[in-house]
Amino acid sequence: MVYPIVMYGDAVLRKKAREIEKGEIDMEVFANDMFETMAAAHGIGLAAPQIGKSIRVFVVDGTVLEDQPELSDFKKVFINPTMLKEEGEAWAFEEGCLSIPNIRANVARPEKIRLRYYDMNWVKHEEDFDGMKARIIQHEYDHIEGKLFIDYLTPLKKKMLKGKLTDISKGDVDTDYRIVAPLRK
Repeated sequence: MVYPIVMYGDAVLRKKAREIEKGEIDMEVFANDMFETMAAAHGIGLAAPQIGKSIRVFVVDGTVLEDQPELSDFKKVFINPTMLKEEGEAWAFEEGCLSIPNIRANVARPEKIRLRYYDMNWVKHEEDFDGMKARIIQHEYDHIEGKLFIDYLTPLKKKMLKGKLTDISKGDVDTDYRIVAPLRK
């Protein structure tokens, strides 16, 4: 099932998501729905809050980025993740977000992370990621913490985007995927 994507301005995107218990939801069905939703929107990551579910789950699929061979096997489900460490030189890269369509900006993030999480089969992992894998995870992890990539921007840049962000929250935005806008009339 393809869910509509929740747009900027919805309170679910600003809430710290809660952990889930094993067996609480059919994780195979839910993860497949998330992957399907992400693919329909041409994304490489999707967090549960972006489909209106305030739970600590996100999926990533870097395999679609053919110009990034290091991501050729990077398709994962992360359940109840905990960021254990972020380290290394922060590097800037242009990011975007399915919940904030048509806005992109450079965000500096540490190059390496250590993450504890459960996979789709509820097997616990503690794993190191770096480069683009770390960046994609950090972006999605921020979503389950109630944070958005625009929070890293300067006050001036945020002020310049205010009109566009208001339009997005009203649903006045062009996307090729279904959306739910908090201020749509």
